[in-house]
Amino acid sequence: MKTVIAVGLSLFSAATWAQTAPACPTLPASAGLTWEQRVDTTFITCKAVTADGRQVLNVMLTARDPKIRMERRLREEESTFSGEEMYWYRPDLGGQETAPAMASRRITVIEYDDDRYAQVWINAASPEELGSLISLAQQLDVRTAGAQLSAGN
Repeated sequence: MKTVIAVGLSLFSAATWAQTAPACPTLPASAGLTWEQRVDTTFITCKAVTADGRQVLNVMLTARDPKIRMERRLREEESTFSGEEMYWYRPDLGGQETAPAMASRRITVIEYDDDRYAQVWINAASPEELGSLISLAQQLDVRTAGAQLSAGN
């Protein structure tokens, strides 16, 4: 009986923590998207999916520098993310020309706090959707979510 009560309290504590400290930033209700998330001690992945299951925005938070080099020649839109000024980049296809299906995709890496990084991908189906997803990304605040990360060394 004591074991059942202890397990019940542990589950209740975990559920309470999950409610008070969400892993992914809050999505506006008007976005029509939901997060699929995975939480680890060294990273958090958040995949925003449409009602039909298409992933349109991915955010990975980590305490390790991803060391992804963003080439200036691939730079596109100037924007902000979690209060930080940044640029969106076309995905690097190893020097190959961008395929039409890739024209509305973007990637960026932001250091938003000391040793806290966000890798963000947009997989838009059209230029119009790209614009709306960039606007959505500007509204996201990852500082609270990423605070629980450790360097994992």
